[in-house]
Amino acid sequence: MPWFDSHCHVSYDGVGEAAIDEARAGGVARIVTIGTDAAHSRAAIDVAHAHDDVWATVGLHPHDAVDGVAGLMPLLDEEKVVAVGECGLDYHYDHSPRDVQRAAFAEQIRVAHARDLALVVHTREAWDDTFAILEDEGVPTRTVFHCFTGGPDEAERALALSSGTFISFSGVVTFKNAEDVRAAATSCPLERIVVETDAPYLAPVPHRGQTNRPAWVAVVGAAIATVKGLDRDAVEAVTWDNANRLFRLT
Repeated sequence: MPWFDSHCHVSYDGVGEAAIDEARAGGVARIVTIGTDAAHSRAAIDVAHAHDDVWATVGLHPHDAVDGVAGLMPLLDEEKVVAVGECGLDYHYDHSPRDVQRAAFAEQIRVAHARDLALVVHTREAWDDTFAILEDEGVPTRTVFHCFTGGPDEAERALALSSGTFISFSGVVTFKNAEDVRAAATSCPLERIVVETDAPYLAPVPHRGQTNRPAWVAVVGAAIATVKGLDRDAVEAVTWDNANRLFRLT
């Protein structure tokens, strides 16, 4: 089976559509490119329309929560939109006030329910509030915690939310100081894992410090295989199936 980059930003500076061809050549057969505000969601949709093997999400990142969710709504009817997000809470930077972040997150959860779309969650230094809002609003049937940076306890809490919740590991799992993330990957059942690059960010070792690209999702998958003591091909096959279930692709 090929690889599936479940979360990247093709339309961001430093990536670009040439990265899709490179990814294909490297064994990546499907990509989901992520919206973080109305403009980037529109760009993600345009990229998806241009490529049979690319899909898009529509979302408002917590950094931009002050912009409001209204601008996203017309985009949700576009073909090849498979999820709402990334959305959530980021208490590390607090680029938007926390109460505004919480309101925007809750609204996007409601949109995911109403549209029967997957939900892509961003959470940083905000675990308790993230879980509380998801529990209050009801966890969408298909939900993914993208670029997971917690440990085994947070992974257990996330997976306990529903049987349709997935954890997505990025290049962070290869970082020297990411012992908690590797411990989470070890404890998480493979059937609940997807892999991502988050390109152009978080390039995995040995590419750390470079602009990340979707072709390197295989490096993330190989790292998961190592920490779990599994065959790389098994991780490739199962995460492919998981991502297709998450985004309801055939």
